[in-house]
Amino acid sequence: MLRREKGFTLIELLIVIAIIGILAAIAIPMYRAQTIKAKMTEVTNAMSTVASSLGSYYQESEIWPATAITTIAGIQTSLGVSVPTTRIGTVNIAIDGTITFQVIGIDTTVNGFSLSLSPNIDPGDSAVHWQWTSMDNMPPAYIPKQ
Repeated sequence: MLRREKGFTLIELLIVIAIIGILAAIAIPMYRAQTIKAKMTEVTNAMSTVASSLGSYYQESEIWPATAITTIAGIQTSLGVSVPTTRIGTVNIAIDGTITFQVIGIDTTVNGFSLSLSPNIDPGDSAVHWQWTSMDNMPPAYIPKQ
């Protein structure tokens, strides 16, 4: 009686390698996009915190700050909000309430782009509603939804 050797054939191994290659070609770009989005949440959370504080300032005084705030230290002293500096380059809070942060230290896909939050005042109850935009055409996948 003949004994057959046990193991995988070359065809079976090539099929497995092809499947792994196809999965990697799909998964790696998706993983990269999700890691960029995850890192962008640090920037958007900081901006949301500043927007909340700025909205409270507007609700109490019915005006925006009289001078533009252009530094992270200025945000802390004027609004009492601490902002992380690892992913944020330049900041600007204009006298019309628009908040603009430049993104740095994330990925070449989004580094150098600016993300903005613009206030819209509801005429009925003076509530502040914020709208996300990018002044310099940041890829839309990385701009938060309304």
